[in-house]
Amino acid sequence: MNNKDFIAETRYQLAAEQGNPDAQFNYGYMCECGDGTAQNYTEAAHWYSKAAAQGHIRAQLALGYLYEQGNGVQQDDTKAISWYQKAADQGDADAQYSLGVMLAFGHGIVADHNKAQMWCQKAAAQNHIEAQYTLGMMFASGEGVEQNEQEAIKWYRLAAQQGNADAQFNLAAMYAFGQGIERDPVQAAKWCRMAAEQGHVDAQHNLGFMYAKGEGVECDPFAAVHWYKLAAEQGDIDAQYNLGSMYINGKEIPQDYDEARHWWTLAAEQGNAAAQYNLGVLYVFGYGVVQNDTEAVKWWNKAVEQGYTDAQYNLGGMYALGRGVPKDHIKAYIWLSLPAEKGHQDAKKALLSLENKMSPAQIKTAQRDAEKVCQRLEKNIG
Repeated sequence: MNNKDFIAETRYQLAAEQGNPDAQFNYGYMCECGDGTAQNYTEAAHWYSKAAAQGHIRAQLALGYLYEQGNGVQQDDTKAISWYQKAADQGDADAQYSLGVMLAFGHGIVADHNKAQMWCQKAAAQNHIEAQYTLGMMFASGEGVEQNEQEAIKWYRLAAQQGNADAQFNLAAMYAFGQGIERDPVQAAKWCRMAAEQGHVDAQHNLGFMYAKGEGVECDPFAAVHWYKLAAEQGDIDAQYNLGSMYINGKEIPQDYDEARHWWTLAAEQGNAAAQYNLGVLYVFGYGVVQNDTEAVKWWNKAVEQGYTDAQYNLGGMYALGRGVPKDHIKAYIWLSLPAEKGHQDAKKALLSLENKMSPAQIKTAQRDAEKVCQRLEKNIG
């Protein structure tokens, strides 16, 4: 603590001890944030309480936050609501919004969507961004209010114009799909870009898609890669998969197997079945990697558990040929029969060929086991 901090702390503390509500709030804030004094939530709650009891709006709000979060006091939603209510009644937009959220979710109080909407609208009327965005979501989904897409757009737009990235993204989606407004890909791209430039991962992915397909913007594969990569680096599975596909195709950007494998691997590790299947193809043919049947089987094993038909067919073939796994006609039959049942013509042909190499007892066992696998997959996949 420097001399300036010491003087400020001392001044606020002395004034607070003399009952000045502004000083009590300011000293409480210093204690909460560790600004000029040691952080101490309990001490912050003490001074906020004194100021709040004198009707200090910001202290009432701050005390509500402490009770909601359980910082310096025992967590208590009911007390949080009590203090939010006092500040909200005095017109504080943050308190009005917080009270609306508590009422919407029934935290510390019986849920009341009508009152939640009322308080959010009071806050939104004061240009409270989160309240405007929340109202947009409520009207878009019809949760607690009658669904009204035009009203949703109204509130999304107000929040979006103030820079709320989620509102910008949702507004873009409504323009893209023509929900509550005439479909307008150009407007969709405009609002999507605003959100994407703020790091909104879904907006970055969607903007990449727009550039890839020329939706609302001029088709630009390099811009698509740019935005896909930003989303992919934040862990977006679809962006990772799409990046891999663009690099493998090599139609609009230079083909790069290493980049394709890198992005597909990230998507596959997060459970993307198509990426898992494609990785298997890379390894079985040695595209950009050392040919490795075992690695191909590893990835196809993951994809088949998600019902990916081509992976099931390929895995059945690997068991039939003994590539990457010991030859096993029973397991080959199981994995070939599943896509065959879905009309996969190559699987049907392979299955007929395989049956000629199996005894009736083996076929019966394989059919029984295939039924079990089918039931398990239906249960797991839904």
